[in-house]
Amino acid sequence: MESNQQAWRMRFSYRNATMVVCFFNLVFALLLLRGFLAAAPSRGPGRGQPDPELMRYILESEEIRHAMEPLELIKRVRELEQDRYTEPEGVQPMVPKKTAAADLSKRLQDFRAMNDANNQKALEEWRKRKIERERARQRDTEKNETAAS
Repeated sequence: MESNQQAWRMRFSYRNATMVVCFFNLVFALLLLRGFLAAAPSRGPGRGQPDPELMRYILESEEIRHAMEPLELIKRVRELEQDRYTEPEGVQPMVPKKTAAADLSKRLQDFRAMNDANNQKALEEWRKRKIERERARQRDTEKNETAAS
């Protein structure tokens, strides 16, 4: 009885089970590969040569695509890029921007100075009016005190 159990254990060991699973996986992979290769479309009698009508269609589409490329624009862009790289180093293209920035800065400073002068003038006028009102109020209070006595 024990010898029968030993024999069954030897037959169903992990090693044997792994071998069986690997064998089935290999068979299944081969069947899948065969199915994929058999389902690949065949090209007809030439098998290496595409249909002449298809070739003509492909060539026409390539010609149309090539005709649609903006060749003049591409050429002009390349010329501009070459001009940019061949400019002399002594010439600074940023000079107009620098002068514009300096001009703008000067105009802002002048505007601030003019604005400050206007603000100072308005402030002095307000102070004068305030002082005049205060003096008028003091005169009124003095008149009221003298009239009341």
